[in-house]
Amino acid sequence: MKVRCNLNNLFIKKNRGLVKYLKIILLILVVGVCGQSFSQIRIMTFNIRYDNPNDGENSWAKRKGALVDLIKSYRPGIIGLQEGLDRQLKYIERNLPDYSMIGVGREDGKTKGEYSAIFFNTQKFNLLKQSTFWLSEKEDTGSVGWDAALARTCTFGLFEERSASRRVWVFNTHYDHIGATARKMSSKLILKKIRAANKENYPVILLGDLNSEPESDPVKILKKELNDGLEFSRKKFSDPVGTFNGFEENPSFKSRIDYIFVKNLEVENYRRLTDRRKNNLWISDHLPVMAELKFIPGK
Repeated sequence: MKVRCNLNNLFIKKNRGLVKYLKIILLILVVGVCGQSFSQIRIMTFNIRYDNPNDGENSWAKRKGALVDLIKSYRPGIIGLQEGLDRQLKYIERNLPDYSMIGVGREDGKTKGEYSAIFFNTQKFNLLKQSTFWLSEKEDTGSVGWDAALARTCTFGLFEERSASRRVWVFNTHYDHIGATARKMSSKLILKKIRAANKENYPVILLGDLNSEPESDPVKILKKELNDGLEFSRKKFSDPVGTFNGFEENPSFKSRIDYIFVKNLEVENYRRLTDRRKNNLWISDHLPVMAELKFIPGK
């Protein structure tokens, strides 16, 4: 036993440089593998309710501070907001200095009308590409599609994680509340746009208020190519799944219309947030939905 130990010590003494080099290589490999396995991003989707002066106690002026506080509390890396008007989004951006925004108003492609805006934490992500299209036969210009009541948009961007240079496409949308055909065609159009943009097969996230229940055709169409985050969450979702509260004090939460879909990403946790304002009123007529996503090594 002593002879073997002495031989080992002699090898180490004569090959200190080699041993040190092997230790460095091992450390790099361990760090690399851990980085791939545990690189996580927090995503949120939230219909914030447009600034309607007739909302009384639920008016934007009385809700906006709580909304900013909620985002500061959970600090998602990327957020898809629906229904926000330009003045609402500017308020949010002013009060979240770590975040920047992409998106356009649905009525003129500039600042008029509701946005399907994407906010991203600039400390965590770089924006590489961005665009917006309309959920319509005339997807490149402001228009009302199929049997929809209103113009609807989808804003998307390619983001790069600053810590590991990983890239992910994020799409955010808001389907029409009237047109059943428009909702189905919107799902088909979004999948077509994802395929066209994602030639490199990067991970994909789709956020949105789809005005569609889980068993509806628009959702079934999306699930042909994307995963419903709730269904694929490793931590099982035990709460009621409904996301629409209608500003009711004690809603039934039967209606699930807000979603996070993913492709080439693992879903560690998926939940809706039930935070309220200090007076126990809701922050919006929808609940925010949040997911913890993990990059898959090699994807």
